[in-house]
Amino acid sequence: MLAILLAVVCGIVLGIFYKIPFLIEYADPLSSFGLCLLLFFIGIDIGFSKDVVKNLKKMSKKVLLLPVIGIIGSLIGGFVASFLLSLSIKQCVAVAAGMGWYSFSAIELGQIDPYLGGVALLTNVFRELVSIIFVPLVAKKIGSYESVAMCGATAMDSVLPIINQSNPPRISIVAFYSGLVISVAVPIMLPTLIKIFGW
Repeated sequence: MLAILLAVVCGIVLGIFYKIPFLIEYADPLSSFGLCLLLFFIGIDIGFSKDVVKNLKKMSKKVLLLPVIGIIGSLIGGFVASFLLSLSIKQCVAVAAGMGWYSFSAIELGQIDPYLGGVALLTNVFRELVSIIFVPLVAKKIGSYESVAMCGATAMDSVLPIINQSNPPRISIVAFYSGLVISVAVPIMLPTLIKIFGW
């Protein structure tokens, strides 16, 4: 966990103080390549685990419900946050509906209100960072499913390597499934909420 935190901090410091043209130009393709490489090795790790299919059959109901529970939990969290912040219930729930997908939620909500788009961007980026840092702790102290649920849409990509490292191999498949379902749900759920809220 310390290594992950140090990597994030080093990246932030490098980005702020050292504007390296090569890294600025190729940051996206390099990060995509790195992520694909990590996912490749996660696939190998899953393949080495002979009991993966058997374990998935045993927990199929929990697996199916996990992304749904994650979405409901996030929306409830947004509702509760509205009583602690200077944002309305509608605004907080809409931001929470981003589920960690900061680029999509920021664009969708930014079309309504640039300030709300900024809040959506920062909130969902922060959710991803919190997931990266705390997944190992949650997996160890609370449970594997909880460590997946907290990640939202990012469970299938950027946080998947951390989930894989912190849990049994079978959980990586669960995380990918959960992240995929949530990623499909967000582009439907957020515009629907925007219409319901009358924006």
